[in-house]
Amino acid sequence: MDFLQEPSLYTVKGMCILDNDGNRILAKYYDKTLFPTIKEQKAYEKNLFNKTHRANAEIIMLDGLTVVYKSNVDLFFYVMGSTQENELILLSVLNCLFDSISLILKKNVEKRALLDNLDICMLAFDEICHEGIILDADPSSVAKRVDLRNDDIPIGEQTVAQVLQSAREQLKWSLLK
Repeated sequence: MDFLQEPSLYTVKGMCILDNDGNRILAKYYDKTLFPTIKEQKAYEKNLFNKTHRANAEIIMLDGLTVVYKSNVDLFFYVMGSTQENELILLSVLNCLFDSISLILKKNVEKRALLDNLDICMLAFDEICHEGIILDADPSSVAKRVDLRNDDIPIGEQTVAQVLQSAREQLKWSLLK
């Protein structure tokens, strides 16, 4: 007898971006029971890359996970969910991730540009998904929230990093005068 699993908000098990050699650039795993160590995560990513880097498909079932993926130039984007998860939901997360990164990188989606903007891309991961719960699937709103400029934010709402960056910029300009 097949029992239906109760619906859950925790739909995403993990998201990652790999380069064209299968090396991790950015990854987040939300289900700590799947891959508790970084070594296991990287082994899974290597296996996933080997199975998908030459394929023309968008979806694969691997090690008890449904994985949707997309490649562009020298990057591979992956979103993982359980085998019972709706593939269309996972695909909407993947498209949001890819399109958000594309907007952040101004359509220059390649390894070098991603590494230059890694901090903003990490924020995009967090804006899309938190602990496996999908927060946003609209790429323009994700890109808008992570690409805030320091000048537009009142000092009370700035992060410590933003305040330090702003201070550095002001110091640099005062020294150049």
